[in-house]
Formats: sequence, C-alpha cells, structure tokens
Amino acid sequence: MEIPLLKEAVTILGLSVLVIYLFQKLKLPTILGFLATGIIFGPSGFGLASASHEIEMLSEIGVVLLLFIIGLEFSLNDLMKLRKAVLGGGSGQVLLTIASMGGVALLWGLGTESAVFIGFLFSLSSTAIVLKLIQERGEIRTPYGRMALGILIFQDIIVVPMMLVTPILAGAGEGNPWVQLGILLVKFLVVGLCLVLGTKYAVPFLLREIARTRSRELFLLSVVVICFAVAFGTSSLGLSLALGAFLAGLTISGSPYSHQATSLIIPFRELFTSFFFVSVGMLLELDFFVHHVLEVLGLTLLVMLVKFGLITAVVRLLGYPLKVALNTGFALFQVGEFAFILSRTGQDYALIGGVEYQYFLNVSVFTMALTPFAIMAAPGIIKKLVPEKAPDLPEPSEEEEELKDHLIIIGYGLNGQQMAKVAKKAGIRYVVADLNPESIRKAQAEGEPAYYGDATQAFILEHLRVYKARVAVVAVSYEHATESIVAQIREICNTVHIIVRCKSLKQAERLRSLGAGDVVAEEVESSVEISVRSLAQYLVPPDLIRNYADMVRSDSDRRIRPLFGREAGLIGHFPNVKIGSLKLDLDPHQLTGHSLGSSNIRERLEVTVLGYWRESIWHAHPPASYVPERGDILLVFGNSERVNALLESERGL
Repeated sequence: MEIPLLKEAVTILGLSVLVIYLFQKLKLPTILGFLATGIIFGPSGFGLASASHEIEMLSEIGVVLLLFIIGLEFSLNDLMKLRKAVLGGGSGQVLLTIASMGGVALLWGLGTESAVFIGFLFSLSSTAIVLKLIQERGEIRTPYGRMALGILIFQDIIVVPMMLVTPILAGAGEGNPWVQLGILLVKFLVVGLCLVLGTKYAVPFLLREIARTRSRELFLLSVVVICFAVAFGTSSLGLSLALGAFLAGLTISGSPYSHQATSLIIPFRELFTSFFFVSVGMLLELDFFVHHVLEVLGLTLLVMLVKFGLITAVVRLLGYPLKVALNTGFALFQVGEFAFILSRTGQDYALIGGVEYQYFLNVSVFTMALTPFAIMAAPGIIKKLVPEKAPDLPEPSEEEEELKDHLIIIGYGLNGQQMAKVAKKAGIRYVVADLNPESIRKAQAEGEPAYYGDATQAFILEHLRVYKARVAVVAVSYEHATESIVAQIREICNTVHIIVRCKSLKQAERLRSLGAGDVVAEEVESSVEISVRSLAQYLVPPDLIRNYADMVRSDSDRRIRPLFGREAGLIGHFPNVKIGSLKLDLDPHQLTGHSLGSSNIRERLEVTVLGYWRESIWHAHPPASYVPERGDILLVFGNSERVNALLESERGL
C-alpha cells in the first residue's frame, strides 16, 4: 500500500540531509538550509516535493512542540515576571508596527482596510525561528531573551483577535464585534482558570503516579497527550494550537518532571520544526522573485529597518538598557509563521490579492533567512554602537545565577545522599539528579537542589551545566546506565572530573576507557575494608595496614592503566603525581614558623607549595619569604607517596 505523505516526507528529509550537510560545511545556519530545501525542491523549484498542504500539517506539529518546550522552561511565576514585556513591549510593538506598515501600504495604493491588514501581517515575528536560535545559544533567560519571549507571547495571543477582526475589516462580520470580543475574553478567563488548577493539582498528581512506574515509554506518552490535549482544547475554543501548547508546557513546568519531559520531547520537536521551515520555503514562487527582485529587496530592507527601530525604541522606553533593546530588535525584525496563517484568512476575505501575497511571502522568507545571521552578528555590532561605559545587561538574580565550578551528584541513593551532606558541610555548591520520583520529592522538600531526570540524556546534563562543573559523581545502581552517563558526559565536555561507583573491577576498566577519572570498585573496596579490619584485630601496626591497603588499590589501578594510550591525557603518563590540600591545625607544625626558602620544603619533603588560603583569601605562587602559619591551608604538589605521607601525618615527617 502506498502512502503519499510518506513519500513526500522521505523526499524532503533526504534532500534536507544533503542540503544541511553542505550548509554545515559552509558554516551556515541549519534553519537557512531547511528554507533553501523548500525553495529549491518545492513546486517553484525542481518540483520534487509537491504535497505542500500535507507538509504544512506536519510543520504545525513542529510549532506546537516548540511552544510546548518553551512553556516547560517557564513557570507561572516566570510568566508573571514577564508581564512588563508581554503587555508593555508586545502591545507597543504590535500597535506601532501596524500603524507604520499600514501607512506604507496606504502609500503603496491599497485601501484602508487592506492597509490595516497588511499592518497585522508585518507586526508578527517568528516564534519558531527566534526561540530556536535563542535556545541554541543558551540566551533564553537573559534580559533580551525574556523580552523577546514576552513580545512573542503577546503576538501569539493577539493573532486570535486579529483573525476575529479580519472579517469585520472586510465588512463580512457576523454579529456585534463587541460581543465577540467579550466572548473571547471569557474564553481566556476559562483557559486561565484551567491552567492554574492544572498546574497546582491535576498535572503534578498525574505525572507523579506515572513516574512511579519507572516506565520511560509511559511517561513520554503521558507528556505528549497533555501537550496535544491542551492544544486541542484551546483550538476548540477558537484560540491557537501554539498558545495551547505553551500553556500545556506551563502546567508541567511547575512540577519536578519538567526537565525529563523536555529531554524526551526535544528529538520530536527537531524533526517536526524542520518540516515547518521547509514548508515556508515551498510557498515561495521563484519566478515572481526574479521579475520583482528590486521591489522585494527594497521592501525587505524597509520591513527590517522599521521593525528593528520600533522594537528597539519600545524596549528602551520600558527602561531596559540600550544593549538589551538593540539585541531584541535584532532578534525580532522578521515576519513570523502565524502571519502565514493570518494571510490565508485575508485572502479568503479579499483583503490581500495574489500580487500582494507574493510580495508578503518573499519579504517574509528573506527576513526569516537573515535572522540567524543578524542574531549571530548582533553582539559585535552592538559592541561598536554602544560604548563600553554604557550600562551593561543587568546582573542575574541569585535564583538565576549560573552554576559554575559545582559538584553534580547523579543518583540520590545512600552514596548520593552522603555526598550531598559532605558537600553541604564543606560549602561546596552542588546539584542532584535522579530518576526516582520519591527520592527527588523528599530531597526537594528538604531544600535540596534536586531534579528529576534521566542523566543519560544530554539535555539533563546540559541543564545541570556539566560543562561548567568541576566534579561529577555517578552513583547509580544500573551498570548500563552508569556507562551511558559517563559516555554522555564525555560527549559534552572533557573538563569535568568524573568519579564513578561500580561493582566489579571489570566494569571499572570499561568506565575508565569511557573517560571516568576515578572509579571506586565495590569488590576492591570491600576486600580492602575486610582485610584492614581483620589485620587490626591481630594488632598489625596501622602504618603497615595503610601500606597494604594502598598496595591493593594501586595494583587494581595498574590493571586498568594499560588501557590508556597517549590520547588519555598527561595523567596517564604520570601515575605517581598528586595534588593535595593540607590544613595546618597543629601548633607547632613542621611547616610553620619558617619561610619556604629557609625550610627547604621542596628538597626536604619533595613537595612544592602551589599556593595557600589564609582567612579565606587565596594566594597563588607564594614567594620564598612566605611563612606558613597555623590555620593556613596549603595546596601541595609532588610524588603521590610523599604527598600522602605529608597529608596523613599528624606532626609532619
């Protein structure tokens, strides 16, 4: 049996692979590759993909999933914080753009009603493109990212009233327009009430019960059902699917399961949004562009300048720094996907003709295509436009302060809980991730920075800022999951030091080969502990017991070490090197009372003092005149045996 849509999908995806591969080689944005695929192989190009309506249906799923993930990243509290951007920035930008572009349409020779409708179209920006680019750059929570999101949310909401007003503009409205607007307001109030109740009660309860099953498939299915059910509900009320998807994301964002939901949905979003960008390219008629190239380029430049100027001015008037205003202007100057939906309504009511529609399509596609370049170039341009002494972006609040140099604890069983207690007492900033919903709920109730999520997923690790962490402790019970987590961490970054717990020495060898820094094998540690306690009962001296334990551990380490070649890093070639910290608590201590130069620490103890902390202040590269005092913490470097002996000795050597 032949499925026409399947043929189109395979054709488009296959061609997209080739085009995007070429674009990646040329270091061009992926979005541009999808647009080019639609233009080149669509109806006006080679005609290899012609089912534009079916492809458009798939593209709408991509927009829904994109808005759903954006909703997952924001809570109702975050949305309330955006009210200034949504109400002030969004309304100001939309009204001014309608007035400006409507005026241009009047000068072009269109009637008043058509001019207002043209203003509607050009007032909307691309949620799909802008949020995807901002997300990829990690700027969604920056001041300009929040402002852009707020304006886009307002635009997505205002599309509905625009569609209701369109028949009125064309003189084909049914009933009193004020009654229709009143009904629309009631619908928004109903949706808002359902959103609050769902966020507080229904969704957290449902996901908690689903998470208890530990079924990844059931959890994914439940999240998808919530997304499309809410989107369908808002659509049934006459609101947009995308707005419903955003609200569905908000209902889940307040629960501990939002990050896991995001990690599972992202692959589907990437697939379906690719159809959206291809479908936009397929709408363009190349013949029209060739015959009207100067007019199209002129209108494109005009739209970009008008929207950029108006958005920058509105954001600046709201009290934001100039850099934030300019960044927002660079991000939102294009025409958006909801304008395409609105334009069809305008065609149905004869507010826009075939020629005007093609001008609109060409300008829209070109502004979309230029958006990735504008966002990438914005920091450099703004740096030249805004003097360095000008106010910079506001500092993030304490809640939003980025994790840096922190400890990641993956697995919140006995080992993970103990590690968290030790880190808290030591003043080390840490975060916890686990797939056990009960453990996470209990940890969060105790004020722990704990997240529900599968650490084998790159999104979860990136959310934990693994690339900025100093140490990642992997303490999960499942062998396969442990190896997957270590491999995924190393796929993201090589800087974090990975400490892993495992059962056997054989698994320890595999974990080392995957990139683990320290591996604690339970069979080795248990044998050492049994031997140590047994020898103590026979009154064997503690130093001999310690030497025996070190010997067993180093023998295990030597069994693993040959697995590594030159690519494993310098530490593989210097197995006897160690860095340690020593607190001078004893008075007198062998290291106190004499300067580094006069005590000959390097020659006598065979260690080098790299630096020291005194009264919580770090001093690097201490001079020969430095005199260690009681309470100092020294950072020492040297042969591992000598460093160990120094750290373990109560009175020095």
